[in-house]
Amino acid sequence: MLLLTYMEELEKELSALQEYYLTHEKPKNKRDPEFFAFVKEQTEPIFNKVDKWYEEALLFVKNREVQVHPQQVESTEENIKLLLLHSYYIDVRKKRYMELYQSVFYVFDLLKNDIRL
Repeated sequence: MLLLTYMEELEKELSALQEYYLTHEKPKNKRDPEFFAFVKEQTEPIFNKVDKWYEEALLFVKNREVQVHPQQVESTEENIKLLLLHSYYIDVRKKRYMELYQSVFYVFDLLKNDIRL
């Protein structure tokens, strides 16, 4: 199933981003055009995957009786996009970052369970 493939790819991406967040320092100048270009180049393919995942996930939860509601899919999409940016800009506390991270993986796990049913 395409949705499962997107989730697996995003899990790998998010794990790599978490590693980046934990091992890098906050950028000296968040408004630096070179840094912005770097972040855009790194995140654009992931943003595209998130959009594809979102479409598939919404179709899945709207067309079946599952544990996940459409609102959770929307919140998860937003949380993934926040993680993408926070991973590079390192502008939230570690606790908040980990809450977003765990929330995304929690919804992914719920979706995976519903797919297997």
